[in-house]
Amino acid sequence: MRRAMTTETEKTPDITDRTDRTDLSDLSDLSGIFEAQRRHRWVTKTSTVEERTGHLTRLRAAITEHLDEIRAALHADLLRPPRPRVPTEVAAVLADIDDAVAHLASWTAPTPLTPPPYLGEGAAEFVQYEARGVCLLFAPWNFPFGLLFQPLVPIIAAGNTAIVKPNELAPATSAISARIIREVFSPEHVAVFTGGVELANALLELPVDHIFFTGSPAVGRVVMAGAARHLASVTLELGGKCPAIVDGTTDVATAAVQIAQAKHSNAGQICLSPDHLWVRPEVRDEFLEHYQRWVEKNLYREGGLVPEALGRIVNQRNVDRLTGYLDDAVTRGATLVGGGTPDPAGTVLPPAVLLDVTPDMKIMGEEIFGPILPVLTFTDPAQVVEHVRAGGKPLAMYVYSNDRALVDAVLAGTSSGGVTVNGWALHFVDSQLPFGGVGTSGMGRYHGVHGFRELSHARSVFVAVGEPAPPPTA
Repeated sequence: MRRAMTTETEKTPDITDRTDRTDLSDLSDLSGIFEAQRRHRWVTKTSTVEERTGHLTRLRAAITEHLDEIRAALHADLLRPPRPRVPTEVAAVLADIDDAVAHLASWTAPTPLTPPPYLGEGAAEFVQYEARGVCLLFAPWNFPFGLLFQPLVPIIAAGNTAIVKPNELAPATSAISARIIREVFSPEHVAVFTGGVELANALLELPVDHIFFTGSPAVGRVVMAGAARHLASVTLELGGKCPAIVDGTTDVATAAVQIAQAKHSNAGQICLSPDHLWVRPEVRDEFLEHYQRWVEKNLYREGGLVPEALGRIVNQRNVDRLTGYLDDAVTRGATLVGGGTPDPAGTVLPPAVLLDVTPDMKIMGEEIFGPILPVLTFTDPAQVVEHVRAGGKPLAMYVYSNDRALVDAVLAGTSSGGVTVNGWALHFVDSQLPFGGVGTSGMGRYHGVHGFRELSHARSVFVAVGEPAPPPTA
């Protein structure tokens, strides 16, 4: 590849970082598997609803059978707690499978339309959703199971084949994911390859039909450049600095608790996590009181941080990046609340709040992806709008307000992948809503029928009867 990253804020491996080496044992099979999938895509394209739902049902059964191993893998990779028995990201996959199985017949049905009269009496037209072909799926490390299988569900539902790359920064989860795929699918239908940089580069050289990538804007550009060489379509689920806004017209305690939960789930390594807070100065202290109270109650025991309650930062490089943000902010005049030295293993970073933050600080220029909350104050919503406009379009925004004029001003004056008003990530949870980014936070939409259509080609079909009349002239 022709460009290299300088930071690791992304949720996927740096495809061009040569410090990570790959076991090349799988690569000798890659071209053969790809050619087999190119042939088999015509079989899956014409597969029936029953055949596709059968694959999804078997996938569901395999996931359920391996729940204990999945839970153990997530703990090994990210220090996820052993409960609940069905981890949240696994439950989301199962729900997506159930949704697809229940509705696939209606999703695949042609959409009839009425032709204009000048095209002839008795003519018919419809839109037929057909498979894109061979899909390449890159999974991230922050939700290494859920964000592998959630995109795979619509890939299969739409009748595609897939080459899947789990993330090498979550090796235990990659191993159990690969085992499940190999148990359920033949390699000509869904093949899985494990590895790092060399594998990722080799995969991007394949002339696939579609690439589904979850990660950072920086690596997304690399993936998009690779897709451009083959004119492959792409779905890019990226990230960005998702702001939370609290104006005091709704319950401040509720807002503080929800933002604290969001900021510390998976140690803040969530693309939808509130990146920073804008709050009116008159309610800042009340917000911080409730926020810190939640942190103390849920993440500490007898004065000590409980690692499993927070989770692990994925590697030392990201720990160094996050502590660098703190050092830079304090040097530039910010006030640090909480925080501290990482645990002896170096990968559990204590929660921190930064006050007196200014937009020129390094932490305000890059996605944080960790348990640090910068706090800025505003008196006019235009300040928030101006700041959002100055950066890349975020994946999400959170507006805690009962002031309709403020909410309307923020919605009208900004652009983001999605918005939740008076809540956190609810626009992601409801599969009736399309999920995805815009601009630097991504392109393409999935969840529910939106995922099926994203992984399909909408093919226009017109059936003429007799001689059509000439089109009208201006």
